[in-house]
Amino acid sequence: MPLTPLDIHNKEFTRKFRGYDEDEVNEFLDQIIKDFEMLLRENRHQQELIENMQSRVDYFSSMEETLNKSIIVAQEAAEEVKANAAKEASLIVKQAERDAERIVDDAQRKAHRADFEVEQMRKKIELYRNRFKVLIDAQTELLASNDWDSFEPARREVLDEVPAVAYNDDDVI
Repeated sequence: MPLTPLDIHNKEFTRKFRGYDEDEVNEFLDQIIKDFEMLLRENRHQQELIENMQSRVDYFSSMEETLNKSIIVAQEAAEEVKANAAKEASLIVKQAERDAERIVDDAQRKAHRADFEVEQMRKKIELYRNRFKVLIDAQTELLASNDWDSFEPARREVLDEVPAVAYNDDDVI
């Protein structure tokens, strides 16, 4: 158990022959008491400072822990946001690729269809051209033939058989 100033003050020493001077010892003890009380006050003050500083350290430690947890949560949230953004970007890219593929397929289908229609038109043109050529050749042959000379009397015969109807040379039979 530590000494108190009261313990020092109340301490009684036994007297012996040729002992110390009592006034000098008491004076020295009084000085020790004063110094001891001052040391005790200073010790209490230092203890209070230590407690105050410890409470501040505890406060800052808890704040540091809270901040560390907040940083970890923020990092996790940032990672999650990045992951979600990457997923969303991937989905957007895949959708864009699908759309582009669909557009290309549609364009190819339309191009094939246009090519087919062009080919069909070419065939129809060629067929029409051939038919027209055959028709022209037939008409040219007809014009070049000598049947025209014999056509006139036959026409007269046909006209003679037709009942009397108004007829112009401009009318086509």
